[in-house]
Amino acid sequence: MYEGLTQIRYSASPVSASSFKDWEHVVLRMPLLIGACLLAFNAQAATGEIATMDRSVWPEVLETPQLFDVASRAEILSFAHQLLESENISDIQLAERLGLRQINVATVNLIRNRLWTRLFDNWKAAEKTCEADASFCVLVDDVPMLRQRAAEYKVADDSFYARWAAPADAFNQRYLNELLRMAALFPQTSSEVERYNSDELSGDEMPDRTFLLNFESGPTVADGATDWLADFMRQQKINATFFVLGKNLQTRLDASSAQALQTVYRQQCVGIQGWEYRSHAHWNDWQDSIERSAALVQQTLPDNFVPLFRPPYGHRRADSAQFFRDQQLRVSLWNIDSQDATGRISAEQAAHRVLTLMLLWRHGNIVFHDSTDKPQQAVPWLMANTAQSGVVWEDCHIYPQQLSDETDQAEPDDEDAEEPADEQPEDQMPDVSQSSTKQAEEPVKQGE
Repeated sequence: MYEGLTQIRYSASPVSASSFKDWEHVVLRMPLLIGACLLAFNAQAATGEIATMDRSVWPEVLETPQLFDVASRAEILSFAHQLLESENISDIQLAERLGLRQINVATVNLIRNRLWTRLFDNWKAAEKTCEADASFCVLVDDVPMLRQRAAEYKVADDSFYARWAAPADAFNQRYLNELLRMAALFPQTSSEVERYNSDELSGDEMPDRTFLLNFESGPTVADGATDWLADFMRQQKINATFFVLGKNLQTRLDASSAQALQTVYRQQCVGIQGWEYRSHAHWNDWQDSIERSAALVQQTLPDNFVPLFRPPYGHRRADSAQFFRDQQLRVSLWNIDSQDATGRISAEQAAHRVLTLMLLWRHGNIVFHDSTDKPQQAVPWLMANTAQSGVVWEDCHIYPQQLSDETDQAEPDDEDAEEPADEQPEDQMPDVSQSSTKQAEEPVKQGE
């Protein structure tokens, strides 16, 4: 009569008091278990969300320096608005938003203040062409006034730039989350978000509109991405810094010759990334990794070697400054990450992300990975879409040498070095959950 219905059987066995208590215990704990699962899911979502944006929603081609500045002013205001909004939530809410159980509030506030300073400096550079094109031009005389403009920021629904506004806000919120998450974990987990001392480079030292291309994790096998990119750089009459892994370089050397590698990297710069792509913050052999790599590059590529170390994942030790001075090396960080090595975004998305960050930061080190094939598509697109915008590609040979010359002339004391934020005791960090969420040893941003 009731076809298709499943018969439900009930047990005729008596239920003991102990069994009932066991079930009661499970039922009472169920909300806690569900909450823990949701927290873990949110944490994973927060770490896995990469800021990407389709640049086609911007209605103008960046074919003049003035149009570059219009787009730059728009990005600065959009990002400043998101930064201001992030300050209006509690520390506990921020930790939940970032998918973290605890955050280093002192470092987060330090980075926020530094971001405001950088945004103001970039705004003053971008507003110089307001007489030629007044789009997104507002009066900003200092950081407090920039904060006020960020609070007032809104793109009208009937604006010429209306299609860009919502995607830009979404991008800048996700990108801000990336920065604040690194800040929240610093210095317990080191990254490119902050320097340990004034010897470390970040890319912020470059003049306005000036960028340096960096390629990491090579070299590839012969005729791979490394060869293609180095040749493309020469065709464009520019150069880049290739940060190589000692192990990869040795493998390539064993399969060819030093002369062949010198041909590959002709006119380019070669820095080091250690012997293997792994964190140099907790590796017992981190010093040997750097020394072996530096010796191999100097022996194999003496004309290309630049004394720069690019820490994988941005991980390095807080007490490593003297070691690098003794080795006559400088830590080279970055401020524009393509995220091309994560395996979760396309070459087109990586290119569009980089251009958006170029508009926001207006100068710096741009990171791609020649261990993937994405730069072969992304870099030519980037060149084509900035060719008439007034962008200057820094000479990799001048960048470190120029800084060394300036340092020799200034002779700064060690007392002038920036001090990193002190490690915050755990009892001063907001605890979002009773569950202990283990922090990943290596950030999600590198997928290797």
